Amino acid sequence: MKTLTFDTTVRAPRSTVWATMLDPQGYQAWTAAFAQGSHFVGSWDQGAKILFLSPSGDGMVSEIAEHRPEEFVRIRHLGMIENGVEDTTSDKVRAWAPADETYRLLDVPGGCQLVVTLDTAAEWEQYMLDTYPKALALLKGLCER
Repeated sequence: MKTLTFDTTVRAPRSTVWATMLDPQGYQAWTAAFAQGSHFVGSWDQGAKILFLSPSGDGMVSEIAEHRPEEFVRIRHLGMIENGVEDTTSDKVRAWAPADETYRLLDVPGGCQLVVTLDTAAEWEQYMLDTYPKALALLKGLCER
């Protein structure tokens, strides 16, 4: 596992970035960089189960490990969903799970800085390096409108 870090400065208050990032429609808009129609099912409340899904229904089984509104959220990815089946125990999943993904918002002059860190398996590293900046550019654009 490797931890990657991405950041962007947004000319908008933290409240706007937070709301856009976690709102179902906003989430779907900025995560379209990963897959058109990406969405989540569940709650962003601390301790809650949340599923991050592609349009086909495949995706990640996760929990919200920490949630400080308009400041910080840590997602703990626990497994995969393939063909409608949740897998949190196979050798394939245990090779990388749990994996964390965090979003931190910091005040800066004229707006806020969003810092994202995520644990990624080697086979996904280049995809994340290529795609995450595109996703954050979409989020920035949504927030700065």
